[in-house]
Amino acid sequence: MAGGAAINVFKFNTGGLPKETLNWKLWFAVFAFGLMGAARGVDEGLITGVFNSHAFKQSVGIDDLGKTELASVKGTISSMVQLGSVAGALFAFVVCDRIGRVWATRQLCVLWILGIAIFLGNNGSMAAVYAGRFIAGLGIGQTCVVGPIYLSEISPAPIRGLCTCMFTGAVYLGIMLAYFANWGTSIHMADSYNRWAVPTSLHLMFAGIIFLLTFFQLESPRFYIKQGKREKALEVLCKLRGLPATHPYVLEEITEMDFAFQEEMEATRGMGWKGLFKEILGIKRNAYRLFLTNLAQNMACWSGGSAITVYAPDLFKLVGITGQQQSLFSTVVFGVVKFVAAIICALFLVDMAGRKRSLIIGIVLQSIAMFYIAVFLNLVPIAENSHFEPTAGQSRASTAAIAFIYISGVGWALGWNSGQYLLSSELFPLRIRGICSSITMAMHFICQYAVNRALPEMLLENGLGPHGTFYFFGVVSVLGGVWVWLFVPEAAGRSLETIDKMFDLPWYKIGLYGRKFAEEYDREQERIYTDEKKEAGVVVSHNETA
Repeated sequence: MAGGAAINVFKFNTGGLPKETLNWKLWFAVFAFGLMGAARGVDEGLITGVFNSHAFKQSVGIDDLGKTELASVKGTISSMVQLGSVAGALFAFVVCDRIGRVWATRQLCVLWILGIAIFLGNNGSMAAVYAGRFIAGLGIGQTCVVGPIYLSEISPAPIRGLCTCMFTGAVYLGIMLAYFANWGTSIHMADSYNRWAVPTSLHLMFAGIIFLLTFFQLESPRFYIKQGKREKALEVLCKLRGLPATHPYVLEEITEMDFAFQEEMEATRGMGWKGLFKEILGIKRNAYRLFLTNLAQNMACWSGGSAITVYAPDLFKLVGITGQQQSLFSTVVFGVVKFVAAIICALFLVDMAGRKRSLIIGIVLQSIAMFYIAVFLNLVPIAENSHFEPTAGQSRASTAAIAFIYISGVGWALGWNSGQYLLSSELFPLRIRGICSSITMAMHFICQYAVNRALPEMLLENGLGPHGTFYFFGVVSVLGGVWVWLFVPEAAGRSLETIDKMFDLPWYKIGLYGRKFAEEYDREQERIYTDEKKEAGVVVSHNETA
């Protein structure tokens, strides 16, 4: 099969891949489309620093609000990008399937730049702040659909996890640079317009770079297959693989794409849009895939990982960091830790250890961290208490709580933040991949909007309180880990077309037995292929003798 064993990065064993497939065109495409992850990362890393600028609050007239009212406005501003991203994610499948992955990237960059420009030029108008962040969200929301789909479609199966995780790595690159920008401007700039506008310009830099890089990229061969342009698909595939059209690896890969798409088309011929939704919801295996990916988004967001990223400066203060600059510096370290964890995950876990094992390792780390922080905040009254003087033991416990925030970031990077994108980009058949990925990413941003909007008020004493919030995140993390172990299938090293075979099993067996079932299918297909070659050889030999 065109899948093959996952690559061993330590020995760089190519897992059966022809060496020509690991060429500069592939890695350049992975870099260009993986960089889209920075869109989400930059926003998550920047917005709390922007909001904590007194100049920003004064310019939009919210500097004199009470604690509860300020928490509400903060939640709304922070989550407005997520609200726009819901619409952006749903719109992405239309442009992705109509105009292709490359042109979809160009138009989302335009929306992203337009929204940030309106936000920067708000001139004291809260309406412009909301509108700008919403429009930016229309572009940012599409990145989480277009980027992972393209990366999964162009990547050879043994390194698909590595390539798709470049997107999540870029999320943390964006977060890290945003944290550095907030910290640097807090040290070197007075609290004026430039204090929050200069970091925000990171959005424009990334959007501009990605837009320019698209003019040097090839369209996805699977998009051309869907458009009925097989020759163009083969031409692009040859360029991406660095192999001629007659090479067995290329022929097998293009044949798999052809066969899978023709099989889908035969099953849904003449149904149109109504048939497309009927195919998603009316065919049990497809409905279950959509259920899996959407429940994964809920579990991921409500485990608290993304919310900690957005509100990191405030949460470090809760566990004992004092002073604005010290809090921002702690977020810089947090960003570096998460970025390194994402690189480790991409290189050594998702393809070698497998998606499922990596996901569970990350969730376990995150759960332990959440419960420690919850217990600490429950026992030590340090949160929102500037007059509290901790004992030596409590100070050590506070240091440990700070460390566990870092550990939660490592867990999030290894687990849910990588897993949620891999699941949505790998599990769906070609015909419905775009729309199902869009629906899944819309759910992702709905959940992100909800948790980012809710967290400032959850932390208040009339909400769950600081310790109650972390207990909540810990419980969701544990439930998510159990669910992943029982129900999420392992797709490492499998081609996108053969992943479909796992869903021939009953839904309650897919998570535990799906990979074994698919491997048995592969062996059977290999045996049939070998027998056919032997029979063909016998026929040729007989004809030559005659």
